[in-house]
Amino acid sequence: MALSKEEREQFLAEPHVAALSVSAGDKRGPLTVPIWYQYQPGGEPWVLTGLGSRKHRLIETQGEFTLMVDRVEPTVRYVSVDGPVSRVEPATDDQLVELTKRYLRPEAVEPYLEFARREHGESVVIYMRPQHWLSADLGSV
Repeated sequence: MALSKEEREQFLAEPHVAALSVSAGDKRGPLTVPIWYQYQPGGEPWVLTGLGSRKHRLIETQGEFTLMVDRVEPTVRYVSVDGPVSRVEPATDDQLVELTKRYLRPEAVEPYLEFARREHGESVVIYMRPQHWLSADLGSV
């Protein structure tokens, strides 16, 4: 059964690890990788990735990407959203902190932030204007 607009937006707003997909060009399947993301219902989902990374280059080239999140408990449910890039901006430390706190246990936040600040280099934040949604709750299977 398809989810309502409110159900799909709320599900996407939960801290799932998304599968990000972006076309990798002719004669290749799409680049599909796990990624942390942020989303508030009614807003634009965004991802943070390394400046000049393969994800960054492909998304800028293609001008659009897809995010898909799912779960299997208590029911099998998924939401997929795709759309054009609305903007790409240099990432801020506040955005890094926001994503880290969204996904990690409180005691793991500071050690991860120290690592990321030291090792990851410059990053960008890529925003999507949601255009197409697919969603379903398949119940208990």
